[in-house]
Amino acid sequence: MQTQLADWIKDTPRGREADAILRKCVHCGFCLATCPTYTLLGDELDSPRGRIYLMKQMLEGSPVTERTQLHLDRCLTCRACETTCPSGVEYGKLVDIGRDLVEERVSRPAGARLQRWLLSHTLPHRGLFGAALALGRAFKAVLPRSLGRGIPDRRAAGDWPEARHARRMIVLAGCVQPAMAPSINAAAARVLDRLGISLFEARGAGCCGGVTHHLNYQSDALAFVKANIDAWWPHVQQGAEAIVITASGCGTMVADYGHLLAGDPAYAAKAARISELAKDISEVVAAERGALGALVAKKPAASVAFHAPCSLQHGLAIRNVVEPILREAGFALTPVADAHLCCGSAGTYSILQPELSQRLLADKVRNLEAGAPVAVATANIGCLAHIQSGTAVPVRHWIEMLDEKMGSG
Repeated sequence: MQTQLADWIKDTPRGREADAILRKCVHCGFCLATCPTYTLLGDELDSPRGRIYLMKQMLEGSPVTERTQLHLDRCLTCRACETTCPSGVEYGKLVDIGRDLVEERVSRPAGARLQRWLLSHTLPHRGLFGAALALGRAFKAVLPRSLGRGIPDRRAAGDWPEARHARRMIVLAGCVQPAMAPSINAAAARVLDRLGISLFEARGAGCCGGVTHHLNYQSDALAFVKANIDAWWPHVQQGAEAIVITASGCGTMVADYGHLLAGDPAYAAKAARISELAKDISEVVAAERGALGALVAKKPAASVAFHAPCSLQHGLAIRNVVEPILREAGFALTPVADAHLCCGSAGTYSILQPELSQRLLADKVRNLEAGAPVAVATANIGCLAHIQSGTAVPVRHWIEMLDEKMGSG
């Protein structure tokens, strides 16, 4: 794609990065078939190719309007387009730049601004979110059914093994997950303990910054990024092997720390190292798969549908890694049609774009339930809560299911 960026942007870091990404796009259209919003709406401006065209116009000096903002807002940032793109267009990075520039130029209505501000100042803060969730659980019985089903029941975390192994890894504590499902990180700690690895959370670490970043408070997000690096760095220096992430949505953000802070002389090298050390829990367990067979209970196979989050299969490009682990643990995986498509959770998307999100959820639940599984396994807390709101089939993180299998052996 030929570009002629406007003077106000072409010689800036954002302009140079956007220009390099735009020039890779060859207008082939392969991305259209895998874009959830284009599949639903049939409008090319709600496809990656159409949004790239809108961003190119903006960067070349055309007026920026609410129409541009609308089509960029409708993007799930699922990055399925990156998986299918033959030219390696880094659409996720480009849409981050585009949204940031649109936010600077197009004012949102007061109600929308307040909604986004509240989300960015509540979800990333564990204490505030935990209090709000506790209140929701207390009144769950009287809430509308559609809202109440999105509030997960409390699950006890269970024991967290004491550090006793020479091999040590840090686990991201996160923001919403400790309140919604503290059992996930605890289960990961028990699984890795049985595999000879001690897992621990670092004091001072918290939200990965992803929620704030994708709500276009991108400068504020860097404060969370730097706080995590500061909390993890002493442990990295002391030999921690990896930063383990049990929410693949957070994993895509941590994997991007090096890129986000590449221009910060105080953090660039540390951020790059953190991104190198970041591992989804599936990668860690897969590396130890040889030991799994002797540790899982030998029981009849239970049928399970696996939902691969977009952040796992497209953002992190981790595909067909969890499934063999589940099969080796004795689960029978049911087929899931259109497994590459988003469930509609996408961080805060289910709140900001409820109509589109619910249509995607209905399609996803239908495909997951088609094989009559006794449970749905997934790898991201947002997907877990969102899918659970649309089905009576129990939805669990796959690491919890593996932990139960290993614990009953």
